[in-house]
Amino acid sequence: MLVVSRSCRIPLDELEWRFSSSGGPGGQHANTSNTRAEVRFDIAHSPSLGPRQRARLLEKLGPVVRVVADDERSQLRNRELALQRLGDRLREALKVERPRVATRPSKGAKIRRLESKRRTSERKRLRGKPEPE
Repeated sequence: MLVVSRSCRIPLDELEWRFSSSGGPGGQHANTSNTRAEVRFDIAHSPSLGPRQRARLLEKLGPVVRVVADDERSQLRNRELALQRLGDRLREALKVERPRVATRPSKGAKIRRLESKRRTSERKRLRGKPEPE
């Protein structure tokens, strides 16, 4: 069971795995082992998602999510990494962002901003040629 959040759990039989040879260093081991793990999750046809979750995931990620891991030399470790990355990606997409509430800058913030502008202006003015006396 892939636990994404308290309300979202995905059975492992809904995930589609593919393994292939991984590029990069590793010598003979890398050439003969299928250590690269790719996991796909079909959001559009998953029975374990609720209607709101499905709509949010479809909007943010599309109908199918694909995650690849080939960081390690072990297929088992790459499987774990791929599952973790899939969970992270789904968790991020399911987050509901609160709408921003517009606020006015405080009086102190306005004063600090104007002081900073005055200092910058003075610094740039002093870079010029000296005025003749």
